[in-house]
Amino acid sequence: MSRDEVLAHLKAVANAADIPVNADFEGGYADDAEGVARNVALAVATGISGLSIEDSTGNADAPLYDFALAVERMKAARRAIDATSSGVFLTGRSEGFIAGRPDLKETIKRLTAYAEAGADCLYAPGIRTKNDIAAIVHAVAPKPVNFLAGAPGFAVAELADLGVRRISVGGALARTAWGDFMRTAKELAEHGTFGGFARGASGGELNGIFKKDWAERRGK
Repeated sequence: MSRDEVLAHLKAVANAADIPVNADFEGGYADDAEGVARNVALAVATGISGLSIEDSTGNADAPLYDFALAVERMKAARRAIDATSSGVFLTGRSEGFIAGRPDLKETIKRLTAYAEAGADCLYAPGIRTKNDIAAIVHAVAPKPVNFLAGAPGFAVAELADLGVRRISVGGALARTAWGDFMRTAKELAEHGTFGGFARGASGGELNGIFKKDWAERRGK
């Protein structure tokens, strides 16, 4: 998606939600620090309450921005937010573990630098072991660490005990819904049976959710 498409989406979601909205703002839709600052300011103007900036380039040959540039990009995002006096929450992401560079030492080096550059929260999607999680939590303390729970493995209580203070699920809930949809459709097509329907929410349950939401919005 283009930057402008994302900005329009963020504005629509922020306007529709009654709770704070955090934006996955990718790499800021620019390579240079000035471009990141400009785009972060535009994102803040949509009404979001938080956003993340990552150090992934999208280039398989050099998947992470050079360390010095990555730090400058984070500083630029911080300056842009501070200039708005919005209080938007900045998450600094290091993508090595999901971009083909699963190096804990390098990840900690980057996250520590992002914390010093002004990130409010640190995030290394793809970390999986208790030792790695604990090492990152310790390295950036007292700033909070976000953990990506995209698959079974840890319970919320276990992550809390490790020092994690923020958890995101990425697209896992959507994948779960689509996975059951596809399995049920396949069952119907291949076997002519409808067993998967038993796992669905009832019409009454869904109507109750949407009616409540509609009533609350009409009352505003």
